[in-house]
Amino acid sequence: MSGNIITEEDVSKDTITNKDEIIIPPQQLKEKKLSWHKFRRYDSLDIESRKLHPNFNHGSKNGGWSVILHLAFQSIGVVYGDIGTSPLYVFSSTFSGGIRHNDDVLAVLSLILYTLTLLPLIKYVFIVLRATDNGEGGTFAMYSLLSRHAKIGLIPSQEPADQDVSTFQLENHRVRRASRFKSKLENSNFAKFFLLLITMLGTSMVIGDGILTPSISVLSAVGGIKEATSAMTEVKIVWISAAILVCLFLFQRLGTDKVGYTFAPIICIWFTFIASIGIYNFIKYDPLVIKALNPKYIIDYFRRNKKNAWISLGGVVLSTTGSEALFADVGHFSVRSIQISMCAVTYPALVLAYTGQASYLRKNNLDVSDTFFKSIPGPVYWPMFVVAVLAAIIASQAMISGTFSIIQQSLSLGCFPRVKIVHTSSKYEGQVYVPEINYLLMLACVAVTLGFRTTAKIGNAYGIAVVFVMTLTSSLLVLIMIMIWKTNILLIISYILVIGSVELVYLSSVLYKFNQGGYLPLAFAMFLMSIMFIWNYVYRKKYYFELDNKISPEKLMDMVTNTNSYRLPGFAIFYSELVHGIPPIFKHYVANVPALHSVLVFVSIKSLPISKVPIEERFLFRRVRPNDLNVFRCVVRYGYTDVRNEQEPFEQLLVERLVEFIKEDFRLSVVESDDKESPKMDQEIDDNDDGGGGIGNGENGDQEQEEIKRDIEFVEKAMLDGVVHFIGEQEVVAGNGASIGKRILIDYAFNFLKRNLRQSNEVFDIPQKRMLKVGMICEL
Repeated sequence: MSGNIITEEDVSKDTITNKDEIIIPPQQLKEKKLSWHKFRRYDSLDIESRKLHPNFNHGSKNGGWSVILHLAFQSIGVVYGDIGTSPLYVFSSTFSGGIRHNDDVLAVLSLILYTLTLLPLIKYVFIVLRATDNGEGGTFAMYSLLSRHAKIGLIPSQEPADQDVSTFQLENHRVRRASRFKSKLENSNFAKFFLLLITMLGTSMVIGDGILTPSISVLSAVGGIKEATSAMTEVKIVWISAAILVCLFLFQRLGTDKVGYTFAPIICIWFTFIASIGIYNFIKYDPLVIKALNPKYIIDYFRRNKKNAWISLGGVVLSTTGSEALFADVGHFSVRSIQISMCAVTYPALVLAYTGQASYLRKNNLDVSDTFFKSIPGPVYWPMFVVAVLAAIIASQAMISGTFSIIQQSLSLGCFPRVKIVHTSSKYEGQVYVPEINYLLMLACVAVTLGFRTTAKIGNAYGIAVVFVMTLTSSLLVLIMIMIWKTNILLIISYILVIGSVELVYLSSVLYKFNQGGYLPLAFAMFLMSIMFIWNYVYRKKYYFELDNKISPEKLMDMVTNTNSYRLPGFAIFYSELVHGIPPIFKHYVANVPALHSVLVFVSIKSLPISKVPIEERFLFRRVRPNDLNVFRCVVRYGYTDVRNEQEPFEQLLVERLVEFIKEDFRLSVVESDDKESPKMDQEIDDNDDGGGGIGNGENGDQEQEEIKRDIEFVEKAMLDGVVHFIGEQEVVAGNGASIGKRILIDYAFNFLKRNLRQSNEVFDIPQKRMLKVGMICEL
């Protein structure tokens, strides 16, 4: 959880006490006249971070209207299948006991229309989508956004240089209310843990949606065949649904790009059909259902039905299913494309569909259990059935794609075990596929379908998952309003009173059916939260262990120069999660293998609480003095949507950036040396010296150029001699005196996850033939 933002005073001691490693930002050398006493001195790890690219934008998704409209079309097939197929089961789920009064139809239609307008449209499309993190949505994206503006992260891997990444986008202005609230949040460990836990809960609930959505959508659509033939039994429908689900998940490996273009035309046809049938039923049966716009029918409905009306809200809320997918999937597309497709296509089609069904039910109360298929005109029944089955299949796509996105975010922020992230589109960023999660979701969906068998039981479970996620999203959104947007307090109160209270009423209704299947999403969430908590807990403990036992630069120099270590030709990369210092596993290695490669680079892979880090700003270097040791430290920074080592050759990039760093480091070292020798405080730099950026002319300049050239050639030769990747494999065990709970958590639960999931080399695509693992036991 690399979420904290720190000031320069917070830099660790080894960063500020070593004079040889404190140098001056390179762009300051390019100015014509500089006052030496006005120079601000920085750690050399900041060098690369000062090369900012303020024009960096979030991918090609903002590349003009042609791209936006293409993405809007794609989003119809990926994002709206879930909410678009809700008309299959909303009325039947709401009136599970039948229609008792004809005006109840108007009341439920009124509830559906106002709920659709208030939650998916106003809340998500026009408010929540503003809370994306550089274009990425979902619960973890909101948490990351908060992490950048307040010190709520639980791992101390922050550096001042992180704030200089062009996508960090921090605001400088503060209001007293926001600052006071931020301070209380930062000083409360309980608040930090609580925020992390509700983020994990929200994420787990969205994954639970990814399990329940395919089951209920496909079962609802396939069940329509009963209207045409009595030979189709419930058992056959269940098995056909399971087979369709297996095919759907096998299709995911093609990626969101291909899936979107394949599914979007079908969903467009689906929306056209349900809107047209809605208009037909509205005109034919009862145009007076337009009276449902009057909220008085809702009040009368609760007066007549009391407790039953409250219970029926669990069916009404199913009209909003897929709203969280709309937010979680925004990273696959863009905010503007989602807004266009929702307002122009999805919302109008759904309003017409529900209005048409209500018109039909006003004249045919007894058909409520199969409202959707009963209301279809005879000539278009079979075409509609086929499109319904296809649309139900596609409905699953929204939550599956959203699940992949949030898994990637939680993995990068240290809250999920290692799984492989496959970037499926070179054209659009953010479109990913997670093989392990895909197959686990497939097994879970098939198990739910075979176990529950009916949409009524699945609907009870589904409602809880939908409303829980909505409520948690609102909670994080209120924090964003206070701390980041600096929203007027009256608007915040209005949001809580209107949208918050509506969601709490719906939540109370769905919880009533907890023992009727509602326990299922909570069981899924608790299982996933347990995995996430175990991984994050040990991940943090292990980081603190390395931090407490890190090797100082002085100790490293002593180890390299005062031991019998032999320098082998070649280039060695030591991987570690530790950002501040050299990991203790290196000491363990040197003690057992008295041979070191001619160039050593300690690489720390670090995730920032932002969605993307430009490649130009990804590598930060520091040189361990003296220079002839040829030992470097490197922090490689990624955003939580960056694909690591898959789109670019990592070794080549690292060496290129190292060569640039050597040049800059040498120039700045010369400037510092000249500064110390110069008797003048306001010496001027002439930048007309052959573009050397601070390197002098004449004999000294030639000598300095020779030294740079020699160092670069030494690095390149070491690269040609061979690159070896060292992976630290810490065996984590509970320390002496640990409690039974801690022993179970570390020795059994964490190590079970670690053994059965991908190792570091698989995640970072390290070549097997050039990889060595260094083992070490860490007692936590």
